[in-house]
Amino acid sequence: MISGTISRISGPVIIARDMEGSKMYDVVRVGGEALRGEIIRLDGKDAVIQVYEDTTGLTLGEMVENTGTPLSVELGPGLLSSIYDGVQRPLPRLLEKSGAFITRGISVPGLDHDRKWNFSPTVKKGDPVTGGDILGTVSEFHFGHRILVPPNVSGRVTDIKNGEFTVDDTICILDGKTNLTMMHTWPVRIPRPVAKKLDPLLPLITGQRIFDCLFPVTKGGTAMIPGGFGTGKTVSEQTLAKWSDTQVVVYIGCGERGNEMTDVLAEFPELVDPRTNLPLIERTILIANTSNMPVAAREASIYTGITIAEYFRDMGCDVALMADSTSRWGEALREVSGRLEEMPGEEGYPAYLATRLSAFYERAGRVTCSGSTERTGSVTVVGAVSPPGGDFSEPITQNTLRVVGTFWALDTNLAYRRHFPSVNWIRSYSLYLDSIADWYEEHVAKDWRTLREKAMYLLQKEVELLEIVQLVGPDALPESEKAILDVTRMIREDFLQQSAYSDTDSFCPLEKQYLMLNVIMTYYAKVNEVMNRGISLQQIQGLPIRAQIGRMKEQDAEAIRVMEAEIDHTLGALEVSR
Repeated sequence: MISGTISRISGPVIIARDMEGSKMYDVVRVGGEALRGEIIRLDGKDAVIQVYEDTTGLTLGEMVENTGTPLSVELGPGLLSSIYDGVQRPLPRLLEKSGAFITRGISVPGLDHDRKWNFSPTVKKGDPVTGGDILGTVSEFHFGHRILVPPNVSGRVTDIKNGEFTVDDTICILDGKTNLTMMHTWPVRIPRPVAKKLDPLLPLITGQRIFDCLFPVTKGGTAMIPGGFGTGKTVSEQTLAKWSDTQVVVYIGCGERGNEMTDVLAEFPELVDPRTNLPLIERTILIANTSNMPVAAREASIYTGITIAEYFRDMGCDVALMADSTSRWGEALREVSGRLEEMPGEEGYPAYLATRLSAFYERAGRVTCSGSTERTGSVTVVGAVSPPGGDFSEPITQNTLRVVGTFWALDTNLAYRRHFPSVNWIRSYSLYLDSIADWYEEHVAKDWRTLREKAMYLLQKEVELLEIVQLVGPDALPESEKAILDVTRMIREDFLQQSAYSDTDSFCPLEKQYLMLNVIMTYYAKVNEVMNRGISLQQIQGLPIRAQIGRMKEQDAEAIRVMEAEIDHTLGALEVSR
């Protein structure tokens, strides 16, 4: 084993001498307490190490031991419903071993190595298998956890077992020499291999109208949610984690406040998945690296989360990864870079910030999984960004914009007006509209794209009209343009605004979303029709049907269908007032 001694300490970064033979990203144990760290630079016999724990009390000359292995995570049964720190130490186990304050140097495996799981094989003796093939399944809550052949391993099954085993027990032997267990490890900084990347053709259904209808993201797509303090980034990500139509959710609290992660931990076990009617926590993995935890582990937490997400993707699952927030990750990169005395880039961030962000988001995607049996899986990445002062021109926002497909811009003014989700419909966009148009036409409605474009046109027109109103007042507008302002207010308040805390409105199915937007567009078309007959807008605004449209959120799809006929009948019966 390679070992050296500490020659310099600078916060979470130390330099160890006499480390000749070490490799980049090897995990090391630092000092008498065996603090875990990772080599991030090699300079001759010196190794620069970032330590994932508090380095207070370390002294020059203390021993550093190289384990010879990269930072890796344990992958196998027991991941679901777990909560880890940034380097996959389960926090409940840490609490048992060290109490409320985590003891430095404590090491706990990511999986429970004592628990037994009932393994049911799907291969038989003599079958050839390759990396990514499914050996069998384990029941984990309601989820059929597929036990995979590790990547880069292949052979012919010479023995396969059935029954209860721990994750360390041998369940399969290949070619009489390779023993396989229910778990394997994988380096977090290396993407897991896939057979083929697929086009993003399926939408990620979130149940949030502004996301699904106006700015959709696909399964395997990437999205970002930037916004200033109090605009609802965390609530938006938690809402997406709750309601997105994926089998598994990985939620990374990267540098966020501890009380926000506490809310997640308290809320998720009580929530019921609307699709399975089972507790939401049973399909969720939480990685908590809060703002008071070591800064270097914040950088590792992103890689830990994406590697776990890729593992479930390789089973053929759709996975949603929520990173809250990548700004805190960037700040960790900046701090470590400063300790390394690297040449700073824009606003002090390292010059390789854009490369790191691109590499992270590139690990999203919908893929054909490795293995001899064809199956598809996806990892959808949604990253929250916290630009200082809500300034979207800062480096992390701008570099993320270059690589993501959907941009959900949160607006401070909307948040102050209590309009949530506070997504600015003028600044936001989605690059996936053309990819998923066929799916929406087949599964929702033929005119979905047309309705969306009409709504977006009216919302953009509203901005122009409001500028005129500010200059000359509303009375200067013709009746037709006053009607546009009336309808866009309905789109904003009765369609886009949605409560994350309402039992009936927190999740809105696609069918209901389409019907709600269709009712508003039908109302607008009918208003124009009757105004051409000489009916005044004031007469129309006094009709009870407008109040009914405002209550659509609390009604079911059938009631909204009836409303469309009522609009046609009510407005058609109007007569010109004398």
